[in-house]
Amino acid sequence: MSRPLAVFFDRDDTLIDDVPYNPDPALVVARPGARLALDVLRALGVPTAVVTNQSGVGRGRITLDQVHAVNRRVEELVGPVGPWLICPHAPDDGCTCRKPAPSLVLQAAEMVGVPVGCCVMLGDKRSDLEAASAAGGHAILVRRHRAQRESWGFPAADSLLEAVEMLLAEDFLDRRRSPL
Repeated sequence: MSRPLAVFFDRDDTLIDDVPYNPDPALVVARPGARLALDVLRALGVPTAVVTNQSGVGRGRITLDQVHAVNRRVEELVGPVGPWLICPHAPDDGCTCRKPAPSLVLQAAEMVGVPVGCCVMLGDKRSDLEAASAAGGHAILVRRHRAQRESWGFPAADSLLEAVEMLLAEDFLDRRRSPL
């Protein structure tokens, strides 16, 4: 088995454009190619999930209901994405679910019924990649812009669709060793 059995996504600047602490579903804009990338995975029967930090809840800037409303809009734009795993805590809360901690990645793998070593996290931040690595999974950096060059030793793609093409390569998991 060299292809991933499940794919997890960060939300902001990976599936959608980041609007800091966004409370308004009307402001949600899908990243270029996000719908197509998910359509490819759905057509292949690859389970997906979203693993996202939403510190605006813990900071008192948005409510969990607003986060859920934005998430519903995301699915209207890109289609169903599977379970949503959300850390609502502020960075200083000391929780165990905030990326780069591995707990939400481990929960996502359990929820979709796939061993975490056969899962790939797609995200735009180092914390996304480190959470997957700490959980025993794999990760691909989805650059927010082409000028972003740092990938922290992880494979990198210039778009979500390019990342999906990379992970669907026959030997993706065979070639990957966690850099951390």
